[in-house]
Amino acid sequence: MVREIIMYGDPVLRTKCDPVEEVTDEIRALADDMLETMVDADGIGLAAPQVGEPIQLAVIDVSLAEDCVSYLRIDGKEKSVKDCMPLVFINPQLEFGDTKENQEEGCLSFPDVRGEVRRPYEVVARMQLLDGSTIRVETDGLLARVIQHETDHLFGVLFIDRMSAAQKLGLKKKIREMQQDYVR
Repeated sequence: MVREIIMYGDPVLRTKCDPVEEVTDEIRALADDMLETMVDADGIGLAAPQVGEPIQLAVIDVSLAEDCVSYLRIDGKEKSVKDCMPLVFINPQLEFGDTKENQEEGCLSFPDVRGEVRRPYEVVARMQLLDGSTIRVETDGLLARVIQHETDHLFGVLFIDRMSAAQKLGLKKKIREMQQDYVR
């Protein structure tokens, strides 16, 4: 079922989400809905608070982006992106590489807002899957960026928070209008 995507201004987007203690049928159904919602919105990632659920659950699918990583290891084994997508994960913990880069990002909760965001190029993520297992993902490029973006959502951090002051200033009017639209 396609769910409504929560827009900027809704306080749930600033909520530090609760960890998922147990994977239930409701959590699995929510994950399925989130995947369907993400695809319907032409997105590559979606976090549970973006559909109004303040829990640490996110979905990602970057399989259509060619050459989106130079490497991907899961539990130390080389994998291809297509073999691992979609990625549905809960309760992520991230470690970052030293190299950072600026890239343009957008967000389904901020239609028509895009901006340069500086993030670590590489990430090591420990995350739980819906089957109860925990995996260690090592990757770079777009997949690393999307993992960081969606994990930020789970802790109430938005991509606009990571923009430079100049970027924020350039988007100030558009973001203020989004907040005002939400309050109406």
